Amino acid sequence: QEVKIFRALILGELERGQSQFQAVCFVTRLHRNEIIPSESMAKLRQKNPRTVRQAEEVRGLEHLSMDVAVNFSKGAQLSSHLHNVCAEAKEAIYTREEDVKFWLEKGVDGSMFEVLPQGSDVPELQRCRLCPDRWKPCICSYSLSIEWYPCMLKYCKSRDAGGKVSSYKCGIRSCQKGYTFDYYVPQKQLCLWDEET
Repeated sequence: QEVKIFRALILGELERGQSQFQAVCFVTRLHRNEIIPSESMAKLRQKNPRTVRQAEEVRGLEHLSMDVAVNFSKGAQLSSHLHNVCAEAKEAIYTREEDVKFWLEKGVDGSMFEVLPQGSDVPELQRCRLCPDRWKPCICSYSLSIEWYPCMLKYCKSRDAGGKVSSYKCGIRSCQKGYTFDYYVPQKQLCLWDEET
């Protein structure tokens, strides 16, 4: 279904009444050419697998407004991985309306999606960092960075005996990318990291 799943496990602040950890899942559309095909990855062996690698290319920060909730029990038809990856985040799986439209066109059951309250619909809905009341709903912001992932294939050129040049796959190009997700929470208590310090 062309699905990309991010899972964040956020350690709780026990002295502020939070549980040991909080899990959140962000589900977005996976675009073609965003990551290399798994078949290509399987064929390309990695030298020195224990090496800590630096990304060759830093891709820009992507800011995503996650305005739809995904029902965990129905989410398997969106991706078979959702049940394993998001098991701890049953009540906190988010996606975007534009991605939902794409999946609905592909025949996914729309009953698994629920549109969340937006700042434009509810004028008193603030960003959590500006909200003074820990028990009020607000728009939370969470940032994460993927430090290294295989984003493109590398091609090398070779010349045969007749001087003809041909290219062949000879490696993987790695990228780093940052994301910021904005999403609705029913109370600021679920978003205590997003505060002005």
